[in-house]
Amino acid sequence: MSETFLPELPQELWRAGKLELAHGVQQSLQVIRMATACLGRFLTEIESRGVKDLYGHGSTASWFAEMAGLSRGEAGAVVKRALALNPTRALDGTEVPPVAPCTAAVAAQGLVGDERIDQILEILKRLPADTSAGDRASAEKILAELAPNAGPRQLSKAETKLMGWLNPDGNEPKDPEPKEPRREITLERRKDGFWKLTGLLDDETGARTAAALEAHAQPRPVGEFGQADLRMKCERMGDAWAELLDMAIACPDQPGTSGYRTLVHVTIGLEELKSGLGTACLDFVGTMTAREARLAACDCLMLPVVMSGSGEPLDMGRLRRFVTPGQRRALNIRDGGCAFPGCHRKPKNCHAHHIEHWADGGPTDLRNLVLLCGFHHRLIHHGDWEVRMAADGLPEFIPPQYRDPLRKPRRNTLHHV
Repeated sequence: MSETFLPELPQELWRAGKLELAHGVQQSLQVIRMATACLGRFLTEIESRGVKDLYGHGSTASWFAEMAGLSRGEAGAVVKRALALNPTRALDGTEVPPVAPCTAAVAAQGLVGDERIDQILEILKRLPADTSAGDRASAEKILAELAPNAGPRQLSKAETKLMGWLNPDGNEPKDPEPKEPRREITLERRKDGFWKLTGLLDDETGARTAAALEAHAQPRPVGEFGQADLRMKCERMGDAWAELLDMAIACPDQPGTSGYRTLVHVTIGLEELKSGLGTACLDFVGTMTAREARLAACDCLMLPVVMSGSGEPLDMGRLRRFVTPGQRRALNIRDGGCAFPGCHRKPKNCHAHHIEHWADGGPTDLRNLVLLCGFHHRLIHHGDWEVRMAADGLPEFIPPQYRDPLRKPRRNTLHHV
C-alpha cells in the first residue's frame, strides 16, 4: 500500500494565492479518493474472510455501519461499491475477479470519485445480457479511461455509443403495460364547518368530470317571474357537484344507502325538531341545525335515537323509509321533474318533499309529496313560497306577496306539454 500524505496547509490560509488554493483542493481530493479505495480493499477482505466469524455481525455492511457511525443504507452502498471494484474469494478459496477492474485501478490512483464509479457500474448493468465477456471488459476499460477527465454527461454519451456498438438493432420492442391512472382526492373538514376538497385526476377522468359538472352547472333558465341566475361559475360548479352526489347516492345499487339520499340520526326530541331549535347528526359526520334537518329528512332513511341527559344513547329505533321506491316512481310520472313553476330539472335531480312535514304529522303518501330540485327544495323550506296540493291532485305553488300581491297559485307546465 503506497503511503500518502495530505498537502501541507499554510499557517495562514487566507494568505494563499488562487493557484495554491486550487492545488490544495486537488491534492486533498486525490488523497480522499485514494483513502476510499484503500478502505474498499479492507472491506472486501473482511467480506472474504467472513464478518460473522471475525466480529459476530451478520453482514459486513452491518459491522461497518456500527464502526463508522453510518446508517445501514449508507454503509451498504460503500460495501457494495468495494465488492464491485476488488477481487473476492469464493468458499473454496478461488479468486473471484471484480466487476470493474479498470475502474478500480483509476480509483486507487485517486482519479475518480464515488459518483463516477457508481455511474460506470450502472452502465455495466445495462449492457445487453448476451454481451460477451471480452466486449464487456472492453466497454468497462473505455469508461474507466474516460472517467478521470469526464463528467456525468460525457459518460452518458459514451453509454449511448457503447449500446449502439454492442446492440445495433436495439431491444426487441414490447407492448408497454398500461399505466394505472393516477387519481387522488383529499377531503378535510375545516374548523369553520366547511369541507375542503382537492384532487388530482388523469386526463380522461378529468375530462369526464368536467363534462359532468358543466352539464349540471348551466345557469338556471329565467323563469316566468324573471328570476335571473346570479351565481358565479364556481358556485354553479359547486351546486353541480352536490347534484351529482345526490344522483349517485340515490342509485338503488349504491352501497350503504339503498337509494336514499340521507340517513338522519335524530339526536333531539321531536318537539325541538318541530320548533326548529336544536341539532341533529347527519351520518355521524357533524351536527346540523334542526331547520336543515327538516329539509334533509324529507327524502331519507330516518333512525330515531333517544338520548339521556348526559348524552348516552338509550334506545335506537328502527329505520323508517319515508318515501318508498314505488312512491318515488309514481312521483316521477306525476310531476315529471321539479314541480316548481318554470324549473326544467328532471326527476333524477329532485328530492321528494313533504308538503306537510312528517314531524308535524304529515303522512308519506302521494297527496303529501312533491318533487323539487335542490334549489327549489331549499327555497320552499327557507323562503316565503308555499306549496299545496290542488283539488285535482297536482301540486301548485303560491308566490310570496312581494312577488304577487294576489298570491295567485302557479304550476309548472314544462314537463307535460
